[in-house]
Amino acid sequence: MVNRAARVFWGVLAAVVVLSVLTEFGRAVSGANVLVPAEDPGAGTRVVRFWSYFTIQSNVLVLLSVLPLVRDRQHDGRWWRPLRLTALLGIVVTGLVYAVVLAPTLHPTGLGAVTNAGLHYVAPPLTLLGWLLFGPRPRVTWATVGWAMVWPLAWIGYTLAHGAVSGWYPYPFLDVGQLGYAAALRNTGFVAVLALVLLSLFRLLDRRLPVTGPR
Repeated sequence: MVNRAARVFWGVLAAVVVLSVLTEFGRAVSGANVLVPAEDPGAGTRVVRFWSYFTIQSNVLVLLSVLPLVRDRQHDGRWWRPLRLTALLGIVVTGLVYAVVLAPTLHPTGLGAVTNAGLHYVAPPLTLLGWLLFGPRPRVTWATVGWAMVWPLAWIGYTLAHGAVSGWYPYPFLDVGQLGYAAALRNTGFVAVLALVLLSLFRLLDRRLPVTGPR
């Protein structure tokens, strides 16, 4: 019964992520999410920017990490463990930062509101809830924690480099053009500290919560 419930749960989460990401990607390609036509950067740039968002990348990582769980809820693997923890970290940060920082300033409508809900309000809590309920545990070591920081740090480096070249930043709290490097780096520092705190918490819970299968 637990095996079936877990596989159905992960299947639903995977479906939500696929539908949300692909729908929003279609909107980006078509230009449906361009609010001011005069500021449209072109299809190629829209695609690059779409895949540059932390939100999109974290949702894709969630999809890659839960697909094996649809087949086997006790899935394990040397490279899957850091992928799983990275996805969990990324999507929880996505949900928290959006709810606290971005949501008060953004008001999507129509189909955009639906995909926004899937990416920011459905995928994050479902991913965390699924991990708490079904694990699999234990899977988190300090080495796994270290590897889980690689992608967030790489994303920060890419974002700052891309912004320095293009002048575009995916989130206002990273906009060097508006804030300056000092404020932008301070904000990224806050996010990095949040990530370390969450990773430490995840490791603690991974060790304290009931074991869900073979070690």
